[in-house]
Amino acid sequence: MKSPAHRTRDIERQPGYLKPEHCAPPPPRSSSDAMWFIRDGCGITCSVITWFLVFYAEFVVVFVMLLPAKNVVYSLFNGVLFNGLAFLALASHAKAMCTDPGAVPKGNATKEFIESLQLKPGQVVYKCPKCCSIKPDRAHHCSVCKRCIRKMDHHCPWVNNCVGENNQKYFVLFTMYIALISLHALIMVAFHFFFCFEADWGKCSGFSPPATVILLILLSFEGLLFLIFTAVMFGTQVHSICSDETGIEQLKKEERRWAKKSKWMNMKVVFGHPFSIAWLSPFATPDHGKADIYQYIV
Repeated sequence: MKSPAHRTRDIERQPGYLKPEHCAPPPPRSSSDAMWFIRDGCGITCSVITWFLVFYAEFVVVFVMLLPAKNVVYSLFNGVLFNGLAFLALASHAKAMCTDPGAVPKGNATKEFIESLQLKPGQVVYKCPKCCSIKPDRAHHCSVCKRCIRKMDHHCPWVNNCVGENNQKYFVLFTMYIALISLHALIMVAFHFFFCFEADWGKCSGFSPPATVILLILLSFEGLLFLIFTAVMFGTQVHSICSDETGIEQLKKEERRWAKKSKWMNMKVVFGHPFSIAWLSPFATPDHGKADIYQYIV
């Protein structure tokens, strides 16, 4: 049985299949490549819509519900909480969108690179014919990013990026914080409706009663929709991390070829080792180097 380091794909190693002579050398990395960004019209549009909806919720929460409230403590507490969570949600979104998800170097299936691998007899490799790269184990090609992505879970247009090995933490945080601000907004809308029915609608907001009702109904619809969507997505992502099986691997029902680890270790692989408050921060880059995976194998 081959060791994990020598395993790649279940195909015969045939020089004619790899065809390294058809691959040009990989392009040199320039300073302009420092920030990862996918130029996809649909993804950019979805990302702009996401930010617009968050700012709309900010507007309704602050100017329709909190500023007109007579209870200063209530307004201050909810304002700080909502704006803090919204800031973390947008920061997580930006990090998920602008972080390289784990792209395999493009065009590395050259004759020189294949020779440098020093493949042993019987060892197999797989070349992606679309981006001319040697695919590592558990990598899949994304037709939108036009790259092979390590541990690719799926391509999400809402973050205009693939969710992969390097940015899954930020995507999970994004779904969690959006779900929290959606729930918080719905609770505040419910309280606002209750107090306004008890008092004069004209004193509940700086806007006219019809405008206030329309703004609150739209926010309720947005909050409910995004709460359901992001809560489900957050749950599926956590389950995927704990089971150490990406969405594509589950969909394709791929045979498990990697070492089984504990659920806690799988969480550390994504969010960093050791456990700390940095797990909740989109500004903290996960430290995978200190995690000894064999210590937690079950």
